[in-house]
Amino acid sequence: MKLFSHPEFDNHEEVVFCHDAASGLNAIIAIHNTNLGPALGGCRMWPYASEDEALTDVLRLSKGMTYKSSLAGLSLGGGKCVIIGNARKDKSEALFRALGRFIESLGGRYITAEDVGIKVRDVETIGLETDHVAGIPAKGSGDPSPATAFGVFTGIKAAVRYKLGNHDLRGVRVAIQGLGAVGYHLANYLAGEGAELLVADINEDAIARALSEFGAKSVAPEAIIAQNVDVFAPCALGAVINDETLPHLKARIIAGSANNQLADDHHGEALKQAGVLYVPDYLINAGGVINISHEFNGYDRGRAYAQIARIGETCEEIFRFAETHVMTTAKAADQLAERRFLKPEGKPTKAA
Repeated sequence: MKLFSHPEFDNHEEVVFCHDAASGLNAIIAIHNTNLGPALGGCRMWPYASEDEALTDVLRLSKGMTYKSSLAGLSLGGGKCVIIGNARKDKSEALFRALGRFIESLGGRYITAEDVGIKVRDVETIGLETDHVAGIPAKGSGDPSPATAFGVFTGIKAAVRYKLGNHDLRGVRVAIQGLGAVGYHLANYLAGEGAELLVADINEDAIARALSEFGAKSVAPEAIIAQNVDVFAPCALGAVINDETLPHLKARIIAGSANNQLADDHHGEALKQAGVLYVPDYLINAGGVINISHEFNGYDRGRAYAQIARIGETCEEIFRFAETHVMTTAKAADQLAERRFLKPEGKPTKAA
């Protein structure tokens, strides 16, 4: 296993390998950058095929959190935690408390929250051993999923205005890949404004719920990306835009909550050449981290959601910047984020 020469290693400040034999915990915490503040990023539990796969994921995700918080204007850095395990059968109080002790040992440099495979109650258990947790009711904001969905909804509306010239979502066809916590709430927002929904998920109960509540139509998970829709919204795992799937894409806009949607940087250029508007994932899915950030100064839902609503404005800024400078939206987002958390010579900047 490589670390410093790993292709996803990008000047990460700290990588911690966490093992607790008694509970069976095997986890990795990656802190990418703390120039703007402590590293905030959720904890993910997934049955990775290998330790190297887990390391790749945590390195990519933690870097994404740095850019996400920077572009959202937050005084926070980027970090992430992954637990190697099956979220359906490997969870235990002892495991989460062990992780909490590792997080506590970092002295506040990393703050964890909910992510794929992790529920609010799991974060609360981690919180029995450390105060460095967020996104739980006791902290004020609670489950970040609805806030993330609201931000994605706001970003989709901005993309539809910019690309299609529509000022509302009536009749706009949206394909949602994944109906987990964020995907479900996103479907609710979209249906409320008259969008036509196509949905896919491996969970049949989630599909049945979407069909019943939102009048959605379902398609097979492997076929969702090839649907003739206006917007493709990836809300499951990453790397969904890759060499294999790209030729089948028919949507004119990609805007969803999944992290690391592009398998490689060149896929952003391929989308641009194909005339597809890609809304950078860490830009559009920042609602959850914005919502959590308001816990640190006395949580007020109105103020938090007002800031999340400005994701749409930032999206339009990115779209215009990319068009003016003839670059991909992914590159434009990177440049604007880096302006804030790095000085030109690569030295730390002051938190806003």
